Amino acid sequence: MHSYGNFHMQRRQFLLTTGAAWRLGAPPPPVPKTHTYKTAGGCEIKADVYGAGESGPQPVLVWIHGGALILGSRGSAPRRFHNALLKQGYIVVSIDYRLAPETKLPAIVEDVQDAWRWTRERGPKLFGIDPERVAVAGGSAGGYLTLMTGFRATPRPRALVSFWGYGDITAPWYTRPDAFYSQQPAVPREEAYAAVGTAALSQPADKNQRGRFYLYCRQHGIWPKEVTGHDPDTDPRWFDPYCPVRNVTAQFPPTMLIHGTADTDVPYEESRKMAESLERGGVEHQLITVPGAGHGLAGAGADEIAQAYDRAAGFVRAHTQRR
Repeated sequence: MHSYGNFHMQRRQFLLTTGAAWRLGAPPPPVPKTHTYKTAGGCEIKADVYGAGESGPQPVLVWIHGGALILGSRGSAPRRFHNALLKQGYIVVSIDYRLAPETKLPAIVEDVQDAWRWTRERGPKLFGIDPERVAVAGGSAGGYLTLMTGFRATPRPRALVSFWGYGDITAPWYTRPDAFYSQQPAVPREEAYAAVGTAALSQPADKNQRGRFYLYCRQHGIWPKEVTGHDPDTDPRWFDPYCPVRNVTAQFPPTMLIHGTADTDVPYEESRKMAESLERGGVEHQLITVPGAGHGLAGAGADEIAQAYDRAAGFVRAHTQRR
């Protein structure tokens, strides 16, 4: 990959990590209704609700955005996937959560758990959901948080879809300097830390440089330290409750994993290892492999991308039918 100037690197990083690239060329999304599902540390944390109607209790997809837990917001979502469900009478709840490094991983996971509870408890009255028919999906870091709900959400979701996500945050791809990102000009430490702050936030300003902080973390292999406040080399057991691949049991929800084999941000190996763990646990699962595709299925053909999204929507529908 050739070197980029700051502007081009920022834009490319944003597209790849938040999922905005999935939306290019898609029809305009429906207008959501925005709710504040939680306030913590002076930070309002919001959810956008699409498809609420008066047709009786409707099944739901909770969507969790990507962005390495550092950037992105609830507005970035795969429209084809969501539209396929909306057309089938689903409600889509796209959530924010507090971002790292200002907020550390335990509190981020708590936000996701609180969003899950809020959706199930308040959703029936606020926007007409069926609380017994809720699935969770997300991309990249949102895929990671989706897998976290497989053992941290109560009751468990009906189904999970992880788009190019990961189940282990202590593997070398995250804890050592990354060869791909190290090809880019080195981000100065002062610039990296100037891009983030200390106050909790869940929705960055439109013009921000948080992607520079992420790039710095990947160039130095310090993402787990910055996001969690713990060192996987000296305190490896602390990470056990935050690695879905280590927490699969027979009670884990049916799971679909979608990943490109040429992903230079999150290795394809992460989804393969998660699939192996699900297999050992006797959990229903599917691994959708897209040969030669990068992060966000970049470089894949339009038909391959459409098929992946349609299969994901079909998986959600199959597991959220009335019982």
